[in-house]
Amino acid sequence: MSNFASVMKRLRIERGITQEQLAAMLKVSRSTIGMYETGSREPDFETSEAIADIFNVDMDYLMGRSDVERKHPITPSGVQVPPGFRPLPEMTQVPLIGNIACGTPITAEENIKQYIGVPAAWRADFALECHGDSMAPRICDGDIVCIRKQCEVETGQIAAVRIGEEATLKHFYKSGDMVQLIAENSAVCPPMIFSGTQLADIKIEGLAVGFCRGLL
Repeated sequence: MSNFASVMKRLRIERGITQEQLAAMLKVSRSTIGMYETGSREPDFETSEAIADIFNVDMDYLMGRSDVERKHPITPSGVQVPPGFRPLPEMTQVPLIGNIACGTPITAEENIKQYIGVPAAWRADFALECHGDSMAPRICDGDIVCIRKQCEVETGQIAAVRIGEEATLKHFYKSGDMVQLIAENSAVCPPMIFSGTQLADIKIEGLAVGFCRGLL
């Protein structure tokens, strides 16, 4: 494993970011993140810079060329930040809209309940409150899931999917003219399979890019 691979994996785990979330931030597949972390593939310079920005570290540190995460950043007041200090990530406000089921789909209520702060690096457009245990233990009842609006996702990614007038959060799989929505906890929720004319009722609302617990 290269220095970059080991540093990247450690930083991702330390910051509580899943491979799936990092893949969404970088707009690559989860398997690509896996290859980065095993050293079987290396990102280009632009992607490496994006990874360094997400983890808030210097490129030299990310590449294993330095032991200093950041070279004494300067605050707006001109005060030099001491080594070992890790600033909080840049935050942004997104609307918390209605609810989304993690089990049987519930009616999608598109009303803004409030605004919440989430990491800007997630590039989320809105957030939804989850109900049900079908995505546990990754996403639990009451968790907040942050969604980036997009009409397509890669196979296996977690997406907010509208089924007619209802919405649900599941792993999305498409093969030919068949769509499967798969729960994390199959014991609670069996696969939801759609094909033929049923596909007209299926619409991807966005990609899950981050999860928050204990905000509400």
